[in-house]
Amino acid sequence: MKHVVSVSLGSAKRDTKQVITLLGEQLLIERRGTDGDMQAAAALLRELDGKVDAFGLGGMDLFVQVSGRRYYIRDAVRLARNALITPLVCGAGLKETLERTVVEALEPRLQWRGKRVLIVSAADRFGMAEALSQAGAKLLLGDLIFALGLPIPIRSVSTLSLVVRLLAPVVLNLPFRWFYPTGSKPERAGRMVGGRFFAQAEVIAGDWHYLRRHAPERLDGKIILTNTTTRDDVAWAQERGVQLLITTTPRYQERSLPTNLLEAAFVALSGKHPLTPLDYRRLIAQAGLAPSVLELNPLPRIPA
Repeated sequence: MKHVVSVSLGSAKRDTKQVITLLGEQLLIERRGTDGDMQAAAALLRELDGKVDAFGLGGMDLFVQVSGRRYYIRDAVRLARNALITPLVCGAGLKETLERTVVEALEPRLQWRGKRVLIVSAADRFGMAEALSQAGAKLLLGDLIFALGLPIPIRSVSTLSLVVRLLAPVVLNLPFRWFYPTGSKPERAGRMVGGRFFAQAEVIAGDWHYLRRHAPERLDGKIILTNTTTRDDVAWAQERGVQLLITTTPRYQERSLPTNLLEAAFVALSGKHPLTPLDYRRLIAQAGLAPSVLELNPLPRIPA
């Protein structure tokens, strides 16, 4: 049985270990959080290197990919160097393909044209942002708002591409903790820099930790499109009035899989690294992946 491990900078309270069936094979998947401790994550990679079939790097991406260009994150690259034998992925490659297919799959239900969508961080979800733009959604991209604390919305993928080209070489060489919450930080209320932007949106999309850290107290009637959520996260969303909670990966044992762990699973089961966009599309189709939709607070029915 193949064994894949996500070594994450996130909270250890979100850890899981279970056997799942994917692509017709049983697979042992494991997520091990280090509570924001880079040294502990490095030590765990060294300890397991060569003993598991693939690593996922959780809580941080190796790179962001915008308009076909990759911008590497300095701290993530340093951390990844601790895996000398076992292939390591961060989920960014799979996201670029998977999240485009998710947007397409949701079109009949959500009808994107004209829908107001806030993506809390679009540089790490460019595939999602571009697919939503092509589907006619009205975008509000929060990269400057939530990463840098500047109340400046970005309203197109072309503007985002320009902003990333100008700022990424500087920002991504700063300590990672300066622009992304690690460890238990996502569980604490963040600065309400973007409260009015949440209020304007019908759909709130993007990284769960960013979203939860900056969300206002009430999200009544909102639709959330995100990645990894646990049972506690579902309860949090329901308490705040979220109508639909949609995750881009399937749910196992009341939690959706981290994208980095799913990408590591594809690497282990295919025996190929790196995977190409064509490989991802083929594996997504073979696995029958579809977004998970939870109706948490149904809208009241209007009598006929």
